[in-house]
Amino acid sequence: MTWRKLYEEEDERVVDQILALYEEDPAPTPMTRDKALRTLRRLRAEPLRGVAVGTTSDGGLSGYALLCSFWSNELGGEVCSVDELFVVPAARGQGRASELVQGLCTRRWPWFRNAVAIELEVTLKNDRARRLYERLGFRPYQNALMRALPTPG
Repeated sequence: MTWRKLYEEEDERVVDQILALYEEDPAPTPMTRDKALRTLRRLRAEPLRGVAVGTTSDGGLSGYALLCSFWSNELGGEVCSVDELFVVPAARGQGRASELVQGLCTRRWPWFRNAVAIELEVTLKNDRARRLYERLGFRPYQNALMRALPTPG
């Protein structure tokens, strides 16, 4: 198994998986094909923001992750936020997600080697993912995530 940067010609397959993630684990804001494509294009055009990576198996693309960057004053450096991580059902339980996250934490991958922290979110109902992240050393953060959506204007 391995993870690698995704190619533009894979965008349609990645978008299908993004939509599958949001179907399985709905978010308060609906996902659309247009938003997903816009994200992939933006990451490719502005690599400082992050990178889209994927893993493959015999059947093609078997998972993707969106790794995004932000600077933390508190931690004094760049933080890698695992914005999304999805493995197709047929490839689950084979260590793909663990491989990616452990590789980020041990600086094995070419992305975010200088990160001072790896962060991710997990929905309250996603027990399987929560157990995985806890096994990999993630713990709840003391601060609550809050969000406001600006008024269109």
